[in-house]
Amino acid sequence: MLKIIDRYIIKKYLLTFAFVTLAFSLITLVVDFTEKVEELIASELPVKDIILQYSLPFIVWINPLLFHLYALITVIFFTSRMAYNSEIIAMLSAGISFRRLARPYLISAGLLSLLLYVGNHYLIPLANRSRINFEHTYIWKYSDKGKTKNVNLFLSPNQKVFVRYFRKRDSTALDLRIEEIRDNQITSILKAKSAEWIGPPKRWRLKNYEIHTFEGDKESIFIERKEPLDTALGLRMTDFIYYQNQKETMTSPEIRAFIPREHQRGLINTTPYEIELLRRTADPVALLILTIIGMSLASRKVRGGMGLHLALGMALGAIFIFLSRFSTTFAASEYMPAWLGIWLPNIFFGLIALLLFSKAQK
Repeated sequence: MLKIIDRYIIKKYLLTFAFVTLAFSLITLVVDFTEKVEELIASELPVKDIILQYSLPFIVWINPLLFHLYALITVIFFTSRMAYNSEIIAMLSAGISFRRLARPYLISAGLLSLLLYVGNHYLIPLANRSRINFEHTYIWKYSDKGKTKNVNLFLSPNQKVFVRYFRKRDSTALDLRIEEIRDNQITSILKAKSAEWIGPPKRWRLKNYEIHTFEGDKESIFIERKEPLDTALGLRMTDFIYYQNQKETMTSPEIRAFIPREHQRGLINTTPYEIELLRRTADPVALLILTIIGMSLASRKVRGGMGLHLALGMALGAIFIFLSRFSTTFAASEYMPAWLGIWLPNIFFGLIALLLFSKAQK
C-alpha cells in the first residue's frame, strides 16, 4: 500500500521526467531539422506528412535511447530541490530510513523500465519502419549497403546459389547459378545469364536460362534462349541490399528468428543484430541503476546545491555514454563477448550505485 510520501515522490519523479523528456525532445527535433531541412524541403511533402511519417516516429525512436540519462537528470533535479528545502532531512528525522525512502524511486523507475523494455522489444521497431523508410526515400537516398559481387549463399540446406554480380540500378542478378543437392550429390543445376526481380516477395524473371538434371550418371539439359521464365526463387532483395539500421525496424522476435536463418545461409555478419537484442534489455536495467546513483548523490544537502548535483550528474552521464560506446565497439569487433560488451557499463555503474547507496545511508 502506497503511503502519502510514496505518492508524493512518485508524482514528482514522473512529472519531472515528462518535463525533461519534452524539453530534450524539442531540442533534438530542432537540431535534427536544421541538419535535414534542405532534404525535407526538396521532398515537397506537406508538413502534415512530414510530421506523421518522420517527426513523430523520430521522437519515439530518439527518446528511449536516452531514457536512462533522462532518469538520472530527473532524479538529481527534483531530489536536490527536496534536499535544498530540507525535505529529505525532515523525512529521515521522522524515522524513515534511507532504504525505505528509495522505495518510491524504484517504483517509478520500475514503471519506466517496464515501459522502455516493452517499447524496445516490440513497439519502437514498428514506429522505426516509417521513420527509416522516410529517411531512405527522401534524405539518405544512397545509404544502402550490401554484397553485389561473387555472392554465395544457401537458400535452404539443400539449395546453394551463386551470383557473379548484382546490378542495383535495375535489380538484376547476372550469371545466376542454383544447385540442388541431395545425399551429397548435385541433382539439378539452374543457370541464367540474368535474373530480374519483378516483385515481392521472391518473384524473378530468368533470361537465357538452362536447367541441368542428374539421375545417377545421366544428365538431361533444357536450354531456353528466347522466352523468359517468371518464377519464384528463394532469393530476396535483402540478400543483396540492406541498410545498416535495418535491425532497428525489426521486433525482437523477428531478430531472434532472423539470426539463425542468416547463420544457415552464411550471408551477413549477425553480430550487430545480437548486440541490438542485448541493448534492448540492458537499457531498462541502466535506468534503474542511474536512478539509484542520482538519488544517492542528490539526497544530501551540500554547498553548491542543485548546480553541483547537476554537474556531477552530467559528468556521470557523459562517462556512462563514453563507456557504453567504447564497450559496444569492442563487442562488435569481437575483442570481447557481445553480452559482456553491452552489459559492462551496467556492471561498472551497478557497483558504483551500491557503493553510493551504502554511503548515503550513513
